[in-house]
Amino acid sequence: MKKMFFAALMAGTLMACHQQEKKAANVNYTTDGSDIRYEASTYDFGKIKQGDKVSHSFKFTNTGKSPLIITSAVASCGCTTPVWPKSPVMPGDTGSISVTFNSRGKSGLQDKLITVTANTQPAQSIVHLLGEVLTPNK
Repeated sequence: MKKMFFAALMAGTLMACHQQEKKAANVNYTTDGSDIRYEASTYDFGKIKQGDKVSHSFKFTNTGKSPLIITSAVASCGCTTPVWPKSPVMPGDTGSISVTFNSRGKSGLQDKLITVTANTQPAQSIVHLLGEVLTPNK
């Protein structure tokens, strides 16, 4: 009896979750505001030696109808420094967010997240800097 109750409870939970997913999939985020579209939201820098620095520019376009204003770009750790446009990016114009990763003291696989906050819907987007830092042979 307990097994049948548990199975019914699980089935109901799964059905409720599926309904929530369907509702979320139908949400339309298109607005008359600004919209940031990256050429690529991930950059794989490959393998580098410990202590090397890697820089990359995440290019984007404002595909919205209002000026895009980026208020911040925050990296997941202090080893990564983002620089973003401080002036509005007009509709149809392009810009870039430059990111520098310092691998000093790092080793192994790296996935550095840069959270970009702007007057978009949703307000935050994320770009990734990926790669592997090789430790020197001792």
